[in-house]
Parts: sequence; structure tokens; C-alpha cells
Amino acid sequence: MHIVNRALTFARGALLSYGPSGIKKRIWDKEFSGTKWDFIDETAGDCVYPYLEKYANNGTILDLGCGPGNTANELVADVYERYIGVDISDAALAKAAKRSEENNRAAKNSFVNSDFLDYEPKEQFDIILFRESMYHIPYGQVLPILKKYSKHLKSTGVFIVRLYTGDFQTGLPKRRVTSKLDLIKQEFKLLEAGKFDSQGLPNVLVFRP
Repeated sequence: MHIVNRALTFARGALLSYGPSGIKKRIWDKEFSGTKWDFIDETAGDCVYPYLEKYANNGTILDLGCGPGNTANELVADVYERYIGVDISDAALAKAAKRSEENNRAAKNSFVNSDFLDYEPKEQFDIILFRESMYHIPYGQVLPILKKYSKHLKSTGVFIVRLYTGDFQTGLPKRRVTSKLDLIKQEFKLLEAGKFDSQGLPNVLVFRP
């Protein structure tokens, strides 16, 4: 049974990284329509928030793979002027919009239904955030995606990546994931890096072109 579960997990991960947008959307909609991701609904105090507060500059944030709206609703409201969250799942975005309405943030939070690999912003941002979503970018696409979005950073803007680099069952670092962070460190100007437990998991990187 353990081998079967590992195989299913691997297949799911492969589809979410390499599959067509339609399949990815169906998977995420099914999961966010159920209870699978309910445990992430409250993440106040997460290690990424101090970095967002530091670099938001009372400006604009683009959150790629925003899920059910945690960042949009847990980040201190007065550190940013406007937030755009992008996610492929209608079910996740419905939760995000509902939470924003309940928290009186509907005027400053907006959401776009799109595969963020294909999304084309219309403006520049103070922060472009990948909160765990970097996990689903194939290694070979990491640099092309970051270079694409670099055009949409303000001159003082930053990328922020928050990424859990361990195996969810063993907690041990996963080379496939840590290699993405290593690539970023090699190819971009690293401003800050944070590790948040004895194994260095999760990680936060702040960088710019």
C-alpha cells in the first residue's frame, strides 16, 4: 500500500508540473472543493510575512499560485496598496474572494483565474511572490518563467519565493526542489535568504534580476 501511495503521489506531482492546464485545473478544483487543503486555511505567523511586509513598500503584490487567499487576507493590510492573486483553480479563488469580502479587503484584493505559467500581467509590481508554487514549475522552466516575470518588476521590486524543500513524509531535503533554489542563487541577485528549522525547511529567498 505504501508503494501504491508513493506512486500516486508521484503521478499527481508530475501532472501538476508537466500536465496540460485543463488537467491541472481539474485536479486543483477537485481538491479545493473538498477538505484536502483545509489545513492550510490559517497560516498567520508564517515565515514569509515579515519579508512581504519589509519589501511591499505600500505598493503592489502579484501572488502566483495564490490558492485560497491566505496571503491576501493574512498579510498586514496597511503594508500594501493593491494585491493580485493568480490561480488555476476556480474553487480556490472562490474561497479567496469570499475571505477578502469578509475581511473588507475586496477593494484592494483582486483575483485572476489562470495557469500562472501562461499569465501575462499588464503592469509592474513591488513584489512577485511564489509561495510554494515554485514547487510545480519544472526545473527547466524556472529561469524562463522568472525572466518572463522580471519584466513586470519595478526597478526596486523583488521576487520572493517561499518553498518547503523537504519530503512531506520524512522531512529530509528533496534534491529536485533544492536544486531550484540553488539555480536562483546562481542566476539572480540574492538579497536575503531565510531557513526556519534545524534542517533549513522551509526556505525563503528574496532576490531580483
